[in-house]
Amino acid sequence: MAKEEFKGRLFVFSAPSGSGKTTIVRHLLAQKRFNLAFSISATNRDPRGEEKDGIDYYFISLKDFKQKIKNQEFLEWEEVYRDNFYGTLKTEVERIWAQGKHVIFDIDVSGGLRIKRKFPEETLAVFVKPPSIDELKIRLKKRSTESEDKINMRIAKASAELANAPQFDKIIKNYDLEIALQEAEDLVDDFLGLVKVTSEEE
Repeated sequence: MAKEEFKGRLFVFSAPSGSGKTTIVRHLLAQKRFNLAFSISATNRDPRGEEKDGIDYYFISLKDFKQKIKNQEFLEWEEVYRDNFYGTLKTEVERIWAQGKHVIFDIDVSGGLRIKRKFPEETLAVFVKPPSIDELKIRLKKRSTESEDKINMRIAKASAELANAPQFDKIIKNYDLEIALQEAEDLVDDFLGLVKVTSEEE
């Protein structure tokens, strides 16, 4: 008998840059009961710091990225800034489902909504909200990875992204990281239909 193809769930976490979504996604990946694997995005930008190809991103040339768009190889893609592309390859979701795992995304707001539209039943789309735009600016400056101009561009983009929050299934307000992490766990538990075992039941 042919093995039934596994079609897992998709967990989309989107937010303005600096909201803490990457920390939340890493925390969820560490929870073995969720059986999650990280969807690695493709980009044509250069690696930053310790970033590695095939682990943090698939780093491809601008020419190759545009060719893959023409070939319809992306589930979603976006030109975030001029000639600065990010996207999710269809083969990436197929790769993770082939492992019998659910997919978790740490992606741009527009990309997150596109995945939700393509897989409305299988996707839980979560928007991570920062305490404020001012706090966001402080967090981005602390990173020390980008110029003041780039930070200001991100802040301007964040204001527009916050307006899209109501289109997501759920919103996590990241005022307190521990609370935000627990909220994220509860959302994934509920969507997967997992029953949490309390100490009384153990």
